[in-house]
Amino acid sequence: MVSLGLVVARFNDSVTEPMADAAREAAADRDAVIVDELSVPGAYDSPLAADRLARRDEVDAVAVVGAIVTGDTDHDRVIASATADRLTAVSLDRDTPVTFGVSGPGMSGAEARERIDKGAEATDAAIDLAEELT
Repeated sequence: MVSLGLVVARFNDSVTEPMADAAREAAADRDAVIVDELSVPGAYDSPLAADRLARRDEVDAVAVVGAIVTGDTDHDRVIASATADRLTAVSLDRDTPVTFGVSGPGMSGAEARERIDKGAEATDAAIDLAEELT
């Protein structure tokens, strides 16, 4: 059985809470267990939480869910790029799969709500990687 950590960004919670629900359902459907779940202010804050979970011996993989919507500036692209880069670094530094279930950038809130399945996809990818790399 795969043991997962789950990181959920609170910013845009009308999107991220359903994403987290989808992630939890996917874990249950795959007979994986979420051993710990951390809530963070936004996607940008998720690498530290993912790192803390990835350090734990009982965590086989970490799934991260969040939503980055567009605004009047390129801020969404900067946040998405920095978050993806740092989550990749956590995965490689800890030798633990960390999956990127963060939708965006460049989308509206409505488009983000259409992508709540990214929570389940991140969980499935985390489980697949953990099983493959064990």
